[in-house]
Amino acid sequence: MNTKYDVIVVGAGHAGCEAAHAAATMGCSVLLITMNMETIAKMSCNPAMGGVAKGQIIREIDALGGMSGIITDKTMIQFRMLNRSKGVAMWSPRAQSDRWRFAEEWRLTLEKNRNIDFFQDSVHSLIIDNQQIKGVNTTMGMSFEGSTVVLTTGTFLNGLIHIGRKNFGGGRMGEHASGGITEQLLTLGFTTGRMKTGTPPRVDGRSLDYSKMEEQPGDEGDFKFSYSSDTQPLSKQRSCYITYTNDQVHDVLREGFIDSPMYNGSITGLGPRYCPSIEDKINRFAERNRHQIFVEPEGWDTVEVYVNGFSTSLPDDIQLRALRLIPGFENAKIFRPGYAIEYDFFQPTQLNNTLETKLMPGLYFAGQINGTTGYEEAACQGLMAGINAALKTQGKDPFVLGRHEAYIGVLIDDLINKGTEEPYRMFTSRAEYRISLRQDNADQRLTPLGYAIGLAGEDRMKQLEQTNLESDQIIDFLSKTNITPLEVTDYLPSTVAPISEKQRAHKLLLRPQVELEHLENIPHIGEFLSSFETLSKERASTYIKYKTYIDKEVELADKMHRLEDIIIPDSFDYMKLNSVSMEAREKLSKIRPQTLGQASRISGVNPADIQVLLVYFGR
Repeated sequence: MNTKYDVIVVGAGHAGCEAAHAAATMGCSVLLITMNMETIAKMSCNPAMGGVAKGQIIREIDALGGMSGIITDKTMIQFRMLNRSKGVAMWSPRAQSDRWRFAEEWRLTLEKNRNIDFFQDSVHSLIIDNQQIKGVNTTMGMSFEGSTVVLTTGTFLNGLIHIGRKNFGGGRMGEHASGGITEQLLTLGFTTGRMKTGTPPRVDGRSLDYSKMEEQPGDEGDFKFSYSSDTQPLSKQRSCYITYTNDQVHDVLREGFIDSPMYNGSITGLGPRYCPSIEDKINRFAERNRHQIFVEPEGWDTVEVYVNGFSTSLPDDIQLRALRLIPGFENAKIFRPGYAIEYDFFQPTQLNNTLETKLMPGLYFAGQINGTTGYEEAACQGLMAGINAALKTQGKDPFVLGRHEAYIGVLIDDLINKGTEEPYRMFTSRAEYRISLRQDNADQRLTPLGYAIGLAGEDRMKQLEQTNLESDQIIDFLSKTNITPLEVTDYLPSTVAPISEKQRAHKLLLRPQVELEHLENIPHIGEFLSSFETLSKERASTYIKYKTYIDKEVELADKMHRLEDIIIPDSFDYMKLNSVSMEAREKLSKIRPQTLGQASRISGVNPADIQVLLVYFGR
């Protein structure tokens, strides 16, 4: 085993795994340090990947050459495409995973990469020389040199677990917390804070009565996350179930409020607004007499069940009493109670857009250490940090995604410019270019970029080029092919007004109720389309339907991108700009944006301030 590496990754959660895989695939020597080799890529909370906006992120990770999509495909037990009733920009894939197989598949994938070494220990301090990162020290007294270090510490930094009035140190139930790093970085000038997250109880599925619940099967069809041909859609799926709380459940939960760390002052960190605890739900939404509970199996063969929607840190006896008042849970047995956990994070405004810290070159932060929540948000940060750590050691230009290029770009841009006071979660509404940033076109947007930096393989590029070629052929054919009222009348849905004159076939697709499958029923069109892959046909259809909207977004993105070309010197003195508001000068001085585009997105910097900067820089 070496003692000197190009990249040292601390932590082997979703961020750490993607960081290690990316850097190693790009040719770097990597050391992955984890407190427990048995919990690599452990799904600490719900056994699922994807969801609204999160599914787009997994597709983007996959398109760049990351592994979360492939691992999910190989281990999922159910797949659903959310928001199918809405426009295609809102469609979001989500997969229920087999928790144990997911972790196993990630570990085996990492072990197959000969550029990755592993070491089981806790890192308690960083090796620093002249404000440069040089490596890490572990609690067992081992020292490892690294040209770069990626911290992906999750909830382990001074983690504190709460169940009612009981609290004890831990980074996850049954696992020790990690100390030392926060204290060291504070002395170096970093700003830290506390956040909180929680998890529901896990129950014995054999003790539940599913006949009292609504079954929620997976979607039918050839769905999967990865664009790679290495994975296949599910041939069978496991159902999830839905049930509801009631007034009796809420009354019991309120009995525990006096002992709840959420309300008695034990917890100081802020929790995720969009994934509240059950006690928070019944307090904030007191007018509602029921809340939805999703009953999710944790794997193909296990009886353990995740009670999604019942996140709580109430006393364990209150948890059990309340659970048993939910329909189907009358005889429920708890495997382990729900709990809340507090942990240290660092304000992400202390980072560059590469996720490298401003105060210490070569040190990168990724995941919950940056104030985010969710596997997907963590994984994409790990991927970007791993990529940029690798590029830095290789003396190459950094890799940055813009807001117009990916949800990943939106997430990082939000974090470094606005910071966060509560766990950050991605939503489609955060992306101003979401019609262009769809889950179905992530490979078009990002695979050429992943291939250029040596992460996405050549087979991915060839596959993309073939899909693009076929899609272009379909678009060209439909834009040149005429159809008459007589040809098409019998094949359109009854809700669609008939056409009155001959027109190009592609114009019919502009009608919301008309899909490409309707046109395929027309003999000469169906004959032409029969030889094309489904993905190519879907891509062509979506492009035709949304071309006008996509063109408008591209035009807007181009205008905004011009501001990204105006570089601001790092040493620029904002305080001398008397015509810029004092708030703007203070925010600009603190965050030190690298471009005028970045400056325009900082909270407290208004358009008038940007106009002043434009004049100052001669634009």
